[in-house]
Amino acid sequence: MAVPALAPAVAHVQFDASLINKLTRQGPRYTSYPTADRFGDDFRVGDYLQAVNSVRVLGARQPLSLYVHIPFCDTVCYYCACNKVVTRNRAKAEIYLTYLKREIDMQGRLFAGMNTVEQLHFGGGTPTYLSDAQMAELLAHLRQHFQFAPDSEGEYSIEIDPRTVDGERIRSLRAQGFNRLSLGVQDFDPDVQKAVNRIQPEEKTLDAIAAARASGFRSVSIDLIYGLPKQNVVTMAQTLTKVIAADPDRISIYNYAHMPQLFKPQRRIDEADLPSAETRLDMLALCIRRLTEAGYVYIGMDHFAKPNDDLAVAQRQGRLHRNFQGYSTHADAQMVSVGVSAISAVGASYSQNEKTLDAYYERIERGELPVARGAHLSLDDMLRRLIIQMLMCNFELSISALEVAHPITFATYFAKEIEQLRAMEADGLLTFDDEWLTVTPKGRLLIRNICMVFDKYINQPHKHAAERARFSKTI
Repeated sequence: MAVPALAPAVAHVQFDASLINKLTRQGPRYTSYPTADRFGDDFRVGDYLQAVNSVRVLGARQPLSLYVHIPFCDTVCYYCACNKVVTRNRAKAEIYLTYLKREIDMQGRLFAGMNTVEQLHFGGGTPTYLSDAQMAELLAHLRQHFQFAPDSEGEYSIEIDPRTVDGERIRSLRAQGFNRLSLGVQDFDPDVQKAVNRIQPEEKTLDAIAAARASGFRSVSIDLIYGLPKQNVVTMAQTLTKVIAADPDRISIYNYAHMPQLFKPQRRIDEADLPSAETRLDMLALCIRRLTEAGYVYIGMDHFAKPNDDLAVAQRQGRLHRNFQGYSTHADAQMVSVGVSAISAVGASYSQNEKTLDAYYERIERGELPVARGAHLSLDDMLRRLIIQMLMCNFELSISALEVAHPITFATYFAKEIEQLRAMEADGLLTFDDEWLTVTPKGRLLIRNICMVFDKYINQPHKHAAERARFSKTI
């Protein structure tokens, strides 16, 4: 199949160390707006039910994006900041599945008649912590309550830990309906793996990729992290060589955020082993150069994809979307999430489930959805969310199109924001006129900074003092 020509504005990104050093700061990743740190505990299950009803009343027949959270892991990776339960007691997973199915029952009834799923994602934790039989039973239960688009149309993905699967398990996952696979790798270097307590032989990762290809998975994605202990430019170069040779469809390279005051496992990392800020930037520059030279397209944030991958195609066609799983091709889908701490985006609302197993079980025992907090979106929130989405996904914003769709005059409504945009324009991050706001190749790595201009909450005090500290640096 011929690959469409790349639009230069999408494919090109420039690394400017002096600009990054000048402007990097703590800020959100904008998997939602308002961001999750702004959710309030005054949003309860009744508010979620109203949001679902509003979608039904409008007669919407949008597809669903379904997220399933499996929180369990065998061992702890010291860098991890996910909501997880580290245990080798498999009975805990069996108990969890009992309650998870009950939540699925409730959600299935709510969305009866508008329950076609075009996107499914299993995240964690480690979803492959579940046995093959448990996974089959859980998927069968989902299919009892939701209709799934054909394999050729749906995007059904699962995160795996290559240490927990073999070729037979990967073939089974494909037979069970998954067609996209995401592998946690982080780094191939043995010293780095030891420093973060994730010993993962290279052969296990490569065998998993080969099995996925042989089993007919449409897409294979690899996750890497830069900034881990014992890492340097040389070890990163060696890992990149191996990753590029493995030929995944997508590669994500995350910046490690060391926040031991918030995440206890990180306290086991020796801070003396962490690379310097200068070395981290050198590693990032190396990643960008090597991956773009290898033909990968810079999608945004920390994501790269092959030119014919669905993400790259969606970006060229202007239909890329961003949600709690990162970049997505399903912008029109209502997002329904099940499991402990899972976040849904339905109608003009966000809602998050209870974060602990005990609280999650207690709510379900009472026969109610385990919604713990969330947010109603105002018209202003919806407008700002749209702007942030456009910038995060397309690196440009048509001001005239925005004014046609919304009853505002951009220059008046965003007068304060324009002052900040002019300063960023002077720094070379963007160009701005009456018709377009366009992020420059230099500005793309600092897209979070640009989006923060439109975040009206960013400088407002939090209800909970610790929330702001959870933000990582923009670079």
